[in-house]
Amino acid sequence: MRILFMGTPDFAVASLKRLVEDGHEICGVITQPDKPKNRGHKMQPTPVKEYALTQNLDVYQPLKARDGEAMGIVERLNPELIVVAAYGKILGEDLLNYPKYGSINVHSSLLPAYRGAAPINWAILDGLTETGVTIMYMAKELDAGDIILQKTTAIGEDEDALALTTRLAELGAEALSESVTALANGTATRTPQEHDKHTYASMLSREMSPIDWSRSARAINCQVRGLIPWPCAATELAGTKFKVYRTAIGGNTDKVPGTILSAGKHGIEVACGDGKGLLITELQAEGGKRMAASAYLLGHPIEI
Repeated sequence: MRILFMGTPDFAVASLKRLVEDGHEICGVITQPDKPKNRGHKMQPTPVKEYALTQNLDVYQPLKARDGEAMGIVERLNPELIVVAAYGKILGEDLLNYPKYGSINVHSSLLPAYRGAAPINWAILDGLTETGVTIMYMAKELDAGDIILQKTTAIGEDEDALALTTRLAELGAEALSESVTALANGTATRTPQEHDKHTYASMLSREMSPIDWSRSARAINCQVRGLIPWPCAATELAGTKFKVYRTAIGGNTDKVPGTILSAGKHGIEVACGDGKGLLITELQAEGGKRMAASAYLLGHPIEI
């Protein structure tokens, strides 16, 4: 099938790669413009662009998606299908409806749950044990189109958002491959979403970082895992500010929430609001490097 692909981050690369491997004609790739990165402000291409160039695919980077430039690209390329995976911009109906088979999206949740920008993070933040991916027809409303296919997977107890993103990218690529085949064969199903059951996964912010130790140990553990790699959970212990990267639920305690219970070779254990301790095993002190909590304590012992 002649496909125009639209995507930007690492999550989208797996889907584009699968389309290439399946032998489809990728007539073009639309991704967001290069952006300056790090202190040198060197222009950095998107992960999708980097992969596309290795496959000698034509790459387009319009500044806006709704000013006519993107539509002009679509008209010139004349794809049979547009595939969108985490492109990051709202697309107009004229563009979405242009191809013969329309436009489909790879979304990293089991819609109608977690429409929006950060479905993977919120699934973990909310303590879910299961999530998945949805392939859907794109519609005017955000993530509200009819469903073609869904695949489900368990969320590991220690799995953070970065690791889950990697797994869902591959699962999404698999679901996409099956969906494109079904579209070509005329066997693709079309199931309307139950719109009254939808939830929204809002963008993350730094205001979500501070740890409230009066919450349960599991809730804080989910906060830590859900905010990886940004903005990261954060706390102040013994007068030092830390980003917290990895934790494990500890034993029972009757200490006041926020009390440091132990600090040694296993990490730093802190009392939580549900009578459990939470063991911090990986952290980053302000101005320092990310490391095991036990390694940090060798140079910065904490008195209990």
